[in-house]
Amino acid sequence: MGNPLVSVVLPFYNAPYLEEAIQSILNQTYEHFELILVNNASTDDSVKVAKRYASDPRITLIDQPRKGVVFAANGGIEAARGAYIARMDSDDISHPQRLELQTNLLLEDSTLGVVSGLIEYLGPTENGGFIHYVDWLNSIITEEQISLNRFVEFPIANPTLMVRRELFDQYGIYKDGDFPEDYELFLRFQSNNVKMKKIDKSILTWRDTESRLTRTDNRYAQESFFKVKAKYLAQWLKTNNPFHPKIYIWGAGRVSRRRSDLLINEGIAVVNYIDVKSGKQTLHYDNLPDKESAFIVSYVSNRGIREEIRSYLIQNGYIEGVNFILAA
Repeated sequence: MGNPLVSVVLPFYNAPYLEEAIQSILNQTYEHFELILVNNASTDDSVKVAKRYASDPRITLIDQPRKGVVFAANGGIEAARGAYIARMDSDDISHPQRLELQTNLLLEDSTLGVVSGLIEYLGPTENGGFIHYVDWLNSIITEEQISLNRFVEFPIANPTLMVRRELFDQYGIYKDGDFPEDYELFLRFQSNNVKMKKIDKSILTWRDTESRLTRTDNRYAQESFFKVKAKYLAQWLKTNNPFHPKIYIWGAGRVSRRRSDLLINEGIAVVNYIDVKSGKQTLHYDNLPDKESAFIVSYVSNRGIREEIRSYLIQNGYIEGVNFILAA
């Protein structure tokens, strides 16, 4: 028997929903896959669950010391035999057609490097912020939308990824550091012009729990995102801003200025700030700089206001990705 076309990498540590996650992969309509379970030194019964399923010839169980999710995910990628590598988290549920839909899209389009899809939210209904994030994720589908929104937030849910293995070989696997490893990998791929798109259909149920790493680990705190974002945004501006290194920043509050300091540290020069009030080194938004001589980066992240800024700039003749970019 030859190698499977698809390798699903599922790291876990003390995972109460592991059996449901595993079963969702085994229930796939697509059959030519392997499932790599990476035990990151669990101390609960999830190890027993994994060992019970490991008798299935499609499943490989790898035991590792407790070195974290980055080490575990990379261990799974390195052990994978498939040409396409799909990520999966132990809290989540892959829908039955997920692998089939993603694999078919990669087979149909050889220029496509990464395929994702829409998600369904499973968690507390009072968690409005996360629900809004899921709604935003599901509004970003096309290659252009993903590219233009790369600095707003992570526009792809990590456990929905399916990646051509050659991209890991060419650009590297997850990096470990004081930053969100999944967002850094995404930005690295984007900076190398990797083509990405989503299937316009729900392919995964994303479970929100109190123990999820995005809630408990400082690497996934908002400011950690902005630190790694600044590095790649500065690189992007060097290539795409015709007035490099000079920019205008929309947002003159303390938070926006703190985030702009990260860009300044990367060699970007802030000419002025734009806000609802004019003042010292602050322009009123009614007095926008001439788009023929200025590039605008918006660091305003308030829900609803970001879209108003985008619409306002477009109405005034600015082109997203050419004259301005949203970065919060």
